[in-house]
Order: sequence, then structure tokens, then C-alpha cells
Amino acid sequence: MALLLFLVLVAVVLGIIGVVAEGLGYLLIIGIAVLVAALVLMAVRWSQRTGRRPLR
Repeated sequence: MALLLFLVLVAVVLGIIGVVAEGLGYLLIIGIAVLVAALVLMAVRWSQRTGRRPLR
């Protein structure tokens, strides 16, 4: 969980720097890519967790 929060924080910081700093638009793209990777990682972990519960 801490890794996901860290990735989201890095994505937000890179996005802000990419928008504010002139000529550093590539940081915005990298921030978006990191955010997408964090969301995919979260979805994979969520789907694995729901599969382990025994049926009642």
C-alpha cells in the first residue's frame, strides 16, 4: 500500500513540475505514465485479494 501511495505522490509531483516549468512537458507525460502504472498495480493487487477469500 505504501508503494502505491508513493507512486501516486511521485506522479502528482512530476505532473505539477511538468505543467509549471516551461519546456519540461515530458515530466507531465512521465507523471501520467507513473499514475497509470500505479492504478494498474492497484487493480492487480485488488483482484488477487478478492480471489483468496473462501466461499461461505
